[in-house]
Amino acid sequence: MSEDYKIKLENVTKEYDLYQSKNDKLKTFFSFKKRKEIPHFWSLKGISLEVHPGEALGVVGVNGSGKSTMSNIVSGIIPQTTGFVDVRGDTSIVAISAGLKWSLTGLENIRLKGLMQGLTFQEIANVRDDIIDFADIGDFINQPVKDYSSGMRSRLGFAIAVHINPDILIIDEALSVGDDTFYQKCLNKIQEFKKEGKTIVFVSHSLKQVEMLCDRAAWIHFGELKMIGETKEVVSAYRKFSSDFKKLTAAERSKYQKDKKQLQLDFDIDEYEKSRIKEEQEKSGLGEHEAARRIHKEFYSEVLPTKMTSLTKCVIVLAVLVMVFFAFVTISGHSITKSVTDPSVLIHPTYTKNDSTAQQFK
Repeated sequence: MSEDYKIKLENVTKEYDLYQSKNDKLKTFFSFKKRKEIPHFWSLKGISLEVHPGEALGVVGVNGSGKSTMSNIVSGIIPQTTGFVDVRGDTSIVAISAGLKWSLTGLENIRLKGLMQGLTFQEIANVRDDIIDFADIGDFINQPVKDYSSGMRSRLGFAIAVHINPDILIIDEALSVGDDTFYQKCLNKIQEFKKEGKTIVFVSHSLKQVEMLCDRAAWIHFGELKMIGETKEVVSAYRKFSSDFKKLTAAERSKYQKDKKQLQLDFDIDEYEKSRIKEEQEKSGLGEHEAARRIHKEFYSEVLPTKMTSLTKCVIVLAVLVMVFFAFVTISGHSITKSVTDPSVLIHPTYTKNDSTAQQFK
């Protein structure tokens, strides 16, 4: 991979624990071993790609393939489980209601999103009217977002995202709602961004939109990068797959999807790492130890732990026990300072002069 890029992903995976209940979450929290009975679903199974400056990359794939997961990782909404993610520039993601606070009004959301992107109050004020005009939701701009329709939320989210001047614009199915007039405004704005040389990641089920807007395309298929290249070539291959898939019977389609989902459940990150080590050995000629060290660094050096280690759990359990001890001492009326100098305090409780029980001991 080259060094001239705006977005770079290497060996990116994303794991989700499929808890069946809150009790399972609680048991896992206090468990010092990885519970095998909890299913682990791998939404991404080792994605590696680059997006170059000024390029528009289309991302296609069936529902549940991992497209939105990848876009959320690139935009910084969620962390990856393993792998290297390098985004050179400020990102702004456009998805249905993405980043909007439902309890706030549309106007308050404009201020909030602007501040989150590092804009000053004056800069927000300068673009506020343009955002309101572009969203075209009328007096609803002063109403809580929770009262908006999905189309209105999408319009507001898109309007905010394209007016805060991001380096990288990520569009995740945001053009799937709204009327033709708004749709055309969005297309014009995206074309304007392209002329300005901004980088765009365009996630969509509309192959026509991808062909019209994108320079290259990536096909994500059940967590894997199936294909990446020129838009026409990738879209053609994906169309053929879709056509062949539709020709299958309902039972055959269901079986195909279940088999692919099962592969995502059965994915073994350690085996994947071993396969990458072998590839690194063949490519670079390094010894096994050096190749393993390099690949392990690529997998985990940029990843913040999302789960607590055993040491952290031990510290938390110890802290809870200490808190319980002090709570018991406080409730029972014992004194910690006296307990240290006079052990008998822990044996005989302290009574007041007027306590009837104390009188019985006299």
